This record gives sequence, structure tokens and C-alpha cells, in this order.
Amino acid sequence: HLVTITKPFYIGKFEVTQSQYVALMGKNPSEFVNQNNPVESVSYYDAKAFCDKLNSQYINILPKGYKFDLPTEAQWEYACRAGTTTALNNGKNLTKVDGACFNVDEVAWYEENSGKTTHEVGQKKPNAWGIYDMPGNVREWCRDWYGEYPTSEANDPQGPDNGSKRVQRGGYYWLGANWCRSAFRFREEYYDRGFSSVGFRVALVPID
Repeated sequence: HLVTITKPFYIGKFEVTQSQYVALMGKNPSEFVNQNNPVESVSYYDAKAFCDKLNSQYINILPKGYKFDLPTEAQWEYACRAGTTTALNNGKNLTKVDGACFNVDEVAWYEENSGKTTHEVGQKKPNAWGIYDMPGNVREWCRDWYGEYPTSEANDPQGPDNGSKRVQRGGYYWLGANWCRSAFRFREEYYDRGFSSVGFRVALVPID
């Protein structure tokens, strides 16, 4: 279905790192401890609390009408694709769904190259808009409740009004090439910390 983003937004160049999380929240829940690796083992509530604390700290310098928050699923995919319509956000397609895929190697840490661990952010090739690690390393929380896509065109969709699980996007270090597609969706209980596979990325979005 066709989605149109009508309102400008900003999104983090990198996944939130452990050093950033510790500086703001005073603790590190991560399994793979390295200050430049993405923070992981965080729930949806943890990610939202981080954004809320950013808002309280920077309330006097935030652009008018904007706030820090998790991106919507549509914003995440728009930023991930960076204008591409291919399976991967580097403008290339999968050569295979299982095993090593050179096209995925360029942009993502996944099961064939990660050594079953997260890695420092920004080590793989960015997309055309200079954004790193969206296809791999850790999957990322989005703001939406998980639900079926609408069948008609949508402007700035924000997902269903309620649900039991939240959307996560992006592949991660433990899974194969197929999960690194820009369109791939995960769903998870919002209170679940997802062990070491779940992190997040901050966006600066219009206040609803």
C-alpha cells in the first residue's frame, strides 16, 4: 500500500549506544557490554523512558512543535529505505535468503558475519542518507501497536489505536539475510526486553 510522509522529522544517525544510555539513565542493561555498541535488552517502556527524559532535559532548546520519541513504523521504513525500492536499503536485492549474502554484508551485522554478538555502531556502510545499522545489529522499537497494514493509501500512519504487541523493525545479529529486508516486521510484547537482540533509535518528531 502507498504511504505518504507529510510532516518533516529527524532520526538518529546511529542506534542509541550504551554510553548514551548510561549517561542519561545511569545504568546499562546490555548483555554485550561495550560503550559504542547499541544498548540492548531494553523494553518498549525503557526506550520510551529514555525519550521522555531527553524531552525533560532539552525542553528549552527543542524546536517548536517537536519532541523526542520513537519513530513510527512508517517513519522508520522511510528513513531506512532512503528512496530505495529494493529489498535492501543499499539499493540492492538479496542474492539468497539463507547463508552468506554479499549485498547484506555491506550494510548489516547478521548471522553470517556477526559472530553472534552486537558490534559498535557505524561500522557498516550507511544508506544514501547517511544512516547506519538499520538492517542489522539490533532490531529497533517503533512507536506503533502491531497490526495489519491498511489496504488503502495512508498519510503519516501511526498504526492501530491499541493492541497487545509493539512493532520492531530491522534485522539483528542472530538472524539471516531475509530478516534484513527494509520491509521486514517484528512484533513483541511491549514489556519484553528481548534479551540482547532489541535496541532502539531516537527520532525528533512533530508533536501530535
